[in-house]
Parts: sequence; C-alpha cells; structure tokens
Amino acid sequence: MQHIDQLIHAQYVIPVEPAGSVLAVHSIAIDQGRIAAIVPTAEARQRFTAAREIDCRQHTVIPGLINTHTHAAMSLFRGMADDRPLQTWLKEHIWPAEARFVDRAFVRDGTRLAAYEMLRGGVTCFNDMYFFPDEVAAVATEFGIRAMVGMIVIGFPTAWAQDTRGYLQKGQEVHDHYRGHPIIHTAFAPHAPYTVDDAALRQIATLAEELDVPIHIHLHETAHEVESAFAETGERPLARLARLGLCSDRLLAVHMTQLSTAEIEQVARSGISVAHCPESNLKLASGLCPVGALIAAGANCALGTDGAASNNDLDLLSEMRTAALLAKAVANDPCAVPAATALQMATLNGARALGLEHEIGSLKAGKQADLVALDLSDPRLHPLYDPISQLVYATQREAVTDVWVAGRHVVQRGVVAGIDVEQLRSTTIRWRDLIAGSDSPRVDP
Repeated sequence: MQHIDQLIHAQYVIPVEPAGSVLAVHSIAIDQGRIAAIVPTAEARQRFTAAREIDCRQHTVIPGLINTHTHAAMSLFRGMADDRPLQTWLKEHIWPAEARFVDRAFVRDGTRLAAYEMLRGGVTCFNDMYFFPDEVAAVATEFGIRAMVGMIVIGFPTAWAQDTRGYLQKGQEVHDHYRGHPIIHTAFAPHAPYTVDDAALRQIATLAEELDVPIHIHLHETAHEVESAFAETGERPLARLARLGLCSDRLLAVHMTQLSTAEIEQVARSGISVAHCPESNLKLASGLCPVGALIAAGANCALGTDGAASNNDLDLLSEMRTAALLAKAVANDPCAVPAATALQMATLNGARALGLEHEIGSLKAGKQADLVALDLSDPRLHPLYDPISQLVYATQREAVTDVWVAGRHVVQRGVVAGIDVEQLRSTTIRWRDLIAGSDSPRVDP
C-alpha cells in the first residue's frame, strides 16, 4: 500500500474535468500538496494508508473557487457608499476615502478581513488589484490562500506611488520578491483605459511579455466609459488596447458589459479572458455582460466578485448562481449558461484566465490540492438529484466546511486555521469607527 499525507472520503467529487462529471462515493488522495489519485472509496482503502483520513461522506468536494477580480482591502469600505452610480461612487466617495485612509495598515487589515471571508466561502485563489500589493501577498501567505497580486498602475499619485515609473518599479520589486513562490503570483494591473495613458499601457504590454505575467484591467465597464472614450479619441477602449498591443491571451478584461458583436468575436479570436462580476455590475447598474454570446463565440469567461465596497460580499457561490440566472435573461435562453458551465467559470476558467490552469481549477492527479468540501446533508438541500445543479442553484456558502490550498487544510469544520476571529472583528470595528468619524464631507458613515 502507498503511504500518503491525506485521504478525503466524499459522497460526491465534482472534478470539473471532464465537464459535467460527478463521481459518487469517491476519495481524493493527497501527497506533498498535490492530488495523487481520485478513485472509488473502496479502492482507495485498499491502495492507500494516510497520515490523516478526513470523513466528508456527507459532502460534495469541488475544486477551490477562483475569484478573478477583487480589491480585497476595500472590504473595510463595505456598505460605506451604497446605491450610487459608478462615477459618483468613485469620484465623490471611494477615491476621497482612499486618499485619506489607505496606507499599509489599511491594506493589511482589509485584506485579512477579505481573506477570512473568501476562505470561509470556499475561495482558494483570488486575483487582486489594489495598492500595497506586497501587503496583500503577505496576508495571503499568512492565511494560506493563493493570490495573484496586482502590480497596479493608475494615472495619479497615491500612497503607493507617485507616477508611472514609481508604480512599475514598485510592482516589479514585488514580482521579484515573490518569483517562484508556491502560492503567490503577480500580474500587471493597469486600473482602466481612462486612468492610464498610452505610454504606460505600451510599457506594460512589453513588460508583461518579458516577465511572462497576465494583465488585469477594468474594460468596457459602463456605456459612459465607452462613449466618452470614443468622443475624445475616436476609438472604443478595446480598439485602443489592441492598437497598443495588449489584446492577447495575457489580457484579463474585467466587466465587459458594453460589447458589439464584432468585439465579442475579437475577444474570442484574441484569446482575451473576461472576468464577469454580475452582482457588482447589477448593484452599480453598470450594464450586462453578454456572457452567453461570449461563451458561444469561444471566449474564456471567469467569475469575480469585485470589491466588497460594490458588491457587498466576496461570495463566489452566490456569484455563480447570479451569473447563471442573469445570462439566461440576457440571452433570452434558459440554456445560455447551464449549472456545469457556471461552476467551470468559477474554477477552471478562472485558472485559465490567470495562466494557472495546469496547476489549479480542476481535480486531476498531479494538480495542486486546492479543494473545497460542502456539506449538503441539510434537508433544505434535498432531494438531491443533480449535485452540480444543487451546488449552483441552491447551495449557500454556509455549506462550506473544509478548504485545502496546496494540500494545507486551511479551513477545518468552518474554522480558519490560526485566525483569532475576535481580534479580526475588533480591528474591523476600529476602522469603521475611524472612517465613520471622519470629518470629510464626502465620506458617508
């Protein structure tokens, strides 16, 4: 018999690859942080001895969820400026609050809050765009959650950097520090076409090729963005990025609610991935991403929550359900995004968008052991005819009991390992009191 580190026995294993497959009464063998085998439980008991056996025989086990667009530290702004249009929300509330409060401590504490929430909801990897990415990476390492941290670039001074040269220099220092790290990765993160000039975007395109990293950008988020760009330059933002050399399979375009038929074909042809954030888009009335048409054209569509300041949570299970339902309404087709596709958007498609599909995103022998166990024994989740359908359309994040990242058991029966929840809560309350007590006339309590 082969001795391994862990053996997880599950009622159902949903590997995502092959698409739509469900393995009943199977076990997952984990050794040295990777999946050694996925076999029927009876066979597993004959083949393996394990240092730890975990009983998940009332559970469904899936790949770790991948949140492809976050501003993690903005969890400290959750509920601060709700029910406003995007430009009002940004220019009159969020940007002034960031100018006043965002520093290393803010990013560290906000990211700790976000990491806790994401792990409790089954997210094992997040792709972040925010200031002080070195702090984001340090917190992710502390919590044991996989992260792609953004080498952010934005066209005005902030607490992180003063100009394009500073943003790029500091970002590359973070990249060099975490090069080869087992769970920390980096991407260039120009904020948006309307906040980053041509020279910076060209430089980012060149550097991304040299460093072999993705590019993560807000794009075609609202009709106002696209109309303003065309009025000022005669180009829609996607066309501008193509002219500047950014439209390739390195590009992860966030939101993409305003797309013509020709642009949908261009996205698919160029290999661009789309990070769909349906709940944030709905809340800000930004528009509706044509996910069904993008998928039909062959584009890779993944899921993101956006930040908790505009969502107001980091719940990717909820995002799956919303994405599937909204796509049906937008396409006027109940088959537009089936449950299995929604799950793939939250897992394997996210891994593809980040260039990590060979390591995570599905449950296969040899891949990193990033996985989530959900307890589906509650009568509210029964009768259970189709585990994938039940997962997408009926299951809430409270069903998540256990989470593994690279084989590390980071959530055990609902408890995030090594985290003092009361301290986390008290730190968050202190920030709330500070922000709510601010005398800034543009920051709402």
